[in-house]
Amino acid sequence: MLLAVLLPFIIAIFIPFLSKWKEKFHTGIVATIVPLLIFIYFGSFLGRGFEPVMRTYNWIPSLDMNMVFHLDGLSLLFVLLISGIGTLVALYSVYYLHTTEKLGHFYVYFLIFMGSMLGVVLSDNIYVLYSFWEFTSLSSFLLIGYWNHKHASRYGALKSMLITVFGGLSLLGSLVFMHMITGTSSIQQMISDKEAILNNEFFPLILALLLLGAFTKSAQFPFHIWLPDAMEAPTPVSAYLHSATMVKAGLFLVARFSPMMSASEWYFIIVSSFGIITLCWGSYMAVRQTDLKGILAFSTISQLGMIMAMLGFGTKIAIFAAMFHILNHATFKGSLFMVAGIVDHETGTRDIRKLGGLMNYLPMTATLAMIGIFSMAGFPLPFLNGFYSKEMFFKATLDLSAQEGIAAFLTNAIPYLAVFGSIFTFVYSMYFFFGTFRGKSNIDELPKKPHEAPVGMLISPAVLILLVVIIGLFPSLINETFIEHAASAVYGGDAAKEIYFWHGFNLPLIMSLTVIAFGTILALTISRWRTVYNFVPGILSMNKVYDFTVDKSVVYSSKVTKGYMNGSLALYMKLILVAIVGVSFTFFFLTGGFALDLSQLATVTTIELIVAVTMTVAAFGTIFTHNRITAILILGVVGYGLSMLFIIYRAPDLALTQLIVETVTVALFLLVFYHLPDLGKRGEARSTKIMNWIISAGFGLLITTVAISAHSSKWFDVISSYFVDNSYKLGGGDNIVNVILVDMRGLDTLFEIAVLGLAAMAIYSLIKIKNKKEE
Repeated sequence: MLLAVLLPFIIAIFIPFLSKWKEKFHTGIVATIVPLLIFIYFGSFLGRGFEPVMRTYNWIPSLDMNMVFHLDGLSLLFVLLISGIGTLVALYSVYYLHTTEKLGHFYVYFLIFMGSMLGVVLSDNIYVLYSFWEFTSLSSFLLIGYWNHKHASRYGALKSMLITVFGGLSLLGSLVFMHMITGTSSIQQMISDKEAILNNEFFPLILALLLLGAFTKSAQFPFHIWLPDAMEAPTPVSAYLHSATMVKAGLFLVARFSPMMSASEWYFIIVSSFGIITLCWGSYMAVRQTDLKGILAFSTISQLGMIMAMLGFGTKIAIFAAMFHILNHATFKGSLFMVAGIVDHETGTRDIRKLGGLMNYLPMTATLAMIGIFSMAGFPLPFLNGFYSKEMFFKATLDLSAQEGIAAFLTNAIPYLAVFGSIFTFVYSMYFFFGTFRGKSNIDELPKKPHEAPVGMLISPAVLILLVVIIGLFPSLINETFIEHAASAVYGGDAAKEIYFWHGFNLPLIMSLTVIAFGTILALTISRWRTVYNFVPGILSMNKVYDFTVDKSVVYSSKVTKGYMNGSLALYMKLILVAIVGVSFTFFFLTGGFALDLSQLATVTTIELIVAVTMTVAAFGTIFTHNRITAILILGVVGYGLSMLFIIYRAPDLALTQLIVETVTVALFLLVFYHLPDLGKRGEARSTKIMNWIISAGFGLLITTVAISAHSSKWFDVISSYFVDNSYKLGGGDNIVNVILVDMRGLDTLFEIAVLGLAAMAIYSLIKIKNKKEE
């Protein structure tokens, strides 16, 4: 199992070398074999008697971070989608991407993303899951921006990464909270101890952060804005990331934690509300688009909202329908993205206003599109899998029940909103198909004269459409093998349901017929009512909010940066010291870190007092002198006074070290500061001097407080006894300090010497450069 997850990463290492022979051997062929092998391996787990499998591989045991893979019905469903759709997309890309493209880059990103998604859906350790989660954001950023010479691609890639990484950081916060509460990093153990999380005072925050991560990844309103711009990626990327894998990572996250979170009423309120709003808004906005992939992008947003809403319902039928529709959506939406790519590839445009009548020129493509479109629309035909899950969705909306409050309002409103969203789903489905393949043809206005795509490019969408028909005709084949297992893993108990076409003339069927009736009317009169988009949303747009936020962030961050990065070393030092003092004293206050214990202090002798007073007077003397050389010499008194204290405390080695360091430091200061102006010529303002006094006094007080608290606090056993007992045994030396530096902390000393050596080389280089310039 570990090899199956790591295989895409391993093969990605060799892709750049293989791409050198892309003219003779298309790199995509290797990328097709990898997911195929993974699909075959995990396909062996299919069956009625499937039981969850757990595999543990050591990674960082001391931090409780191990590669723990949990394969249950839910993860098996997603693994088969990731590897199965991945195989078809890789095969499709062989014919879509020409060998003049940077194939090495594309397939490295593609395989990294595939491996990351496998890691997300299989990981039981929360930190491993998060690591793979962020890898999906990074690799998708690279895939979306693959055509980086285009501004739109760079813009879409950056937008997707900013939004999804923001959600990823929120997810990390939620996972850390749950780890702190339960004391485990295992998701399954957290679910077993769910009462501790549900009853914790921070549960609302945990739920909000978790859902924020899921909503941003799965393009839920209002975070959906990144998905349409991500359509600038090559069509294989859109077919893979935005129909079957990445956008469903958020759905997987909600499903995985559903057995824990669904007990909360607020989980139902938040997830169901955002899901149903996303369904309605996505389907409504899809009709406004003129780009084929833009239509499919908002269609995906809508479908993701429907699945998210069903996960929020939390009922047995809703969970089953959600798992079923995840599979169905991957089949018909993946094929439709490939169809859009074929149309673009063969006509040179995706603008639906320029298309029409292509059925005569692309008959096979049109046939595949028709089956996929009517399945997505939920048309009541027994060979369309989309109708089955759409009927279950309607049934799930009718089975909701709540007694009072917001939940009660939602249960009454959701069935109507479901019908509203489904009506526009039907409209954009008809708009996509008839606007592209039927009606008046504009062949002369197209950039390329259309003709049927190569057979190789038709294989992948044909396989997906074949699955649409097979699932529709024989739903029990996939139900008993893994849909039931997936639903049970999410529901937390037996969630088995039968799938059949005819449910009788009931309310869900009436809802479907209503959708078809109103959808047909709106589709036929689309030119008359599309002006409604001038009013709703009109000029309002979440994209404008995003652009305003990013633009202003850049402007204000630039102003802030220029405010403190002005080349003044004095300002830099002030900012550093103020930050240290402020943060340290804040934590002292919040944690009660200050301690004062005078019980173990030794008696102060006269000579110690004299040395201490001398050092204090010298330190104050540096403040009032107006000559740098005088200040350096007076400061040297402080260093030599410290050496005297080491001698008094019987530490001659430290005293000798301090004397050498102080002597060299004073000499260096004298050499350097000789060339700087006198202190009295700076002309500092009175306010600057006062600020310097405050910062200096604050930092001095901090150091004094830390020193007193460190001496007075005995939170741990004294480590000096260990060195006294073991220095001779382990290091063979009588001088404890030398043994510590050379043996016990030998690597520290080695790196310190290395740093000093590098610094010396840098100084020598600067001197040589200066001498050459003078010559």
